[in-house]
Amino acid sequence: MKNLNLLKHPRMTEKAMNRIELNNELVFIVDKKATKKDIKEVFEKEFEAKIIKVNTMNDTKGRKKAIIKLSEETPAVDIATKLGMM
Repeated sequence: MKNLNLLKHPRMTEKAMNRIELNNELVFIVDKKATKKDIKEVFEKEFEAKIIKVNTMNDTKGRKKAIIKLSEETPAVDIATKLGMM
């Protein structure tokens, strides 16, 4: 399931913004069937970024969230700016 529709949209809550600034992490709503490996491959290809790890969870609204931890050489702020989040 390696298609670009896998990443639906970034989360833009206050908590998600704090993750960008403090932890170099981005939070995305992703397809329910997406695996951590799929998310990592698609994200690295789409944004040319190096990922340390991906955590996933289902929220109370039934959506799947992915918390993507980026390496030091890839600032999350740069990607957030590219996406128009900041």
